[in-house]
Amino acid sequence: MTESPEKQRIVITGVGLASPNADNLIEFRQKVIDGQSGISEIDLRYVGRVPAGICSFAETKYRKKKENKRGTRAGCLGVYVAHEAINDAQIDFTEYDPNKTGVYIGLTEHGTVETENEIYNISQFDYNTDYWTHHHNPRTVLNNPAGEITMSLGITGPHYSIGGACAAGNAALIQGAQMLQLGDVDLALAGGISESTGSFGIFASFKAQNALAAHDDPAKACRPFDMNRNGIVVSEGACLYTLERLDDALKRGARIYGEIVGYAMNSDARDFVLPYGKRQAECMIKALDRAGLKPEDIDIVNTHATGTKQGDIEECSAVREVFANSSSTYINNTKCIIGHAMGAAGVLELAGNLQAFEDNIVHPTTNLENLDPMCNLPNLVQNEAKKIKNVRTILNNSFGMVGINSVVIIKKYE
Repeated sequence: MTESPEKQRIVITGVGLASPNADNLIEFRQKVIDGQSGISEIDLRYVGRVPAGICSFAETKYRKKKENKRGTRAGCLGVYVAHEAINDAQIDFTEYDPNKTGVYIGLTEHGTVETENEIYNISQFDYNTDYWTHHHNPRTVLNNPAGEITMSLGITGPHYSIGGACAAGNAALIQGAQMLQLGDVDLALAGGISESTGSFGIFASFKAQNALAAHDDPAKACRPFDMNRNGIVVSEGACLYTLERLDDALKRGARIYGEIVGYAMNSDARDFVLPYGKRQAECMIKALDRAGLKPEDIDIVNTHATGTKQGDIEECSAVREVFANSSSTYINNTKCIIGHAMGAAGVLELAGNLQAFEDNIVHPTTNLENLDPMCNLPNLVQNEAKKIKNVRTILNNSFGMVGINSVVIIKKYE
């Protein structure tokens, strides 16, 4: 007898991604192991030259140039990674009804790029709104990237976007798992997308907060935990997972990357931008409790750390509190390699660690030349990858502005 959906285990069976240093999981994994950065320098309108992470991928592989032009950069990224995830999972929609397939996309923001571009455009015509595009409204609604994916794939089930600041990718992954357990859908496409590098406002705001990274070498600009860190490197990116109930995945003989065994979200309820380690620790503990795991059961903690002084220190205090007695837990960071992909950050960073279940390698935290004593964590993997005996569990942190925290725990399927 088949278990009721809410008791079913949820597994990852496909991964599609676009990051500043790769456009597929295999290449991405190798580059994070090697610490090969995807950060370069761009010349941004009104801001000037700044380090940033820009994705290079086959933009017309799954839809025509005309369709991309009508849609958004976020939609273009989303369509690419959605098809890649479906293909990776070897799903041809004979096993699954498109009406019972859900698309859940985490976003930090949406519509900023399109609005800035249109204002700039009409500024060239004395702000005559006759030159404002009629595509603006469908481009800027929050569900746009998710909707563009459904149109490309013919998915007729639910689609929506989840605004969770920089915790949004994890939040969407949690949403997809919950919808499968509720029986609302039988297949979920879940993850996050960021087109943030197209917005001068995001860069200008971080700069005004003294939180925008700078370095003579763009590849070294993002320096979490380093004494000389000076802020965030903004990146674009996207990562989507196909999620299925375990029984369904086994029935069709799917490859299983890992199982979602624990997750949690909570709120700092404290400050607009300053993180709070106490609540972050509580979020990790809640995820561990849901998974039925102890801190010492976790093999890898992938940190959220962005390269801002207080943010890194708060998270390190939280990790130290939770894993103080866990000598077998290794800690790393992915933003140092790809920058901060905002709404896609959590899920891209999880993807960078996911294949540790196969190779037992903890990828390094790069650009660490002078470790901040306040960030000195036991088993922090610095500058070079580390092979360990066995990776069975990964805990992925992803936190965001206005005090939102998310944690997802993935377990090796055995």
